[in-house]
Amino acid sequence: MPRTSWRATWTTGAWPASSRGDEPGIHGAGPPGASLSGESPLESISAITLGVHDMARSVRFYEQLGFLLHFGGEQSGFSSFAAGGSHLNLVIVASETTIGWWGRVIFYVRDVDELYQRACAAGLRPETAPADASWGERYFHILDPDGHELSFAKRL
Repeated sequence: MPRTSWRATWTTGAWPASSRGDEPGIHGAGPPGASLSGESPLESISAITLGVHDMARSVRFYEQLGFLLHFGGEQSGFSSFAAGGSHLNLVIVASETTIGWWGRVIFYVRDVDELYQRACAAGLRPETAPADASWGERYFHILDPDGHELSFAKRL
């Protein structure tokens, strides 16, 4: 099956089934019984890119949380924030594109409670208050202006 360009599918928001990973072997788990053996060739995540409708609004939101702008800015079609050794990128998508929940981005931070207070003081509204989780992290969740779920956590 020919692959559709990511830009065309991102703009329309209509991802073909074969690019969503729900067919064995295509961005999914692979054929039954398949497994990776040995050492993974992956070293780290370089960046994650989120689609946004209003770059200025999004840049202000992320700066209020303490993200440092590395490239782009309020008037740009693409912006990048340093996030430890990785980057959080934002790219403008067409206004008719529906941005829906797809998962969450989890950032480790020095002090969960301090960041939560910073967010609240800036007028942002976290989805949850900081809490200790059974899996050994303290965390809180917040939605960005386009509905992307972010989690800020620290190991206990």
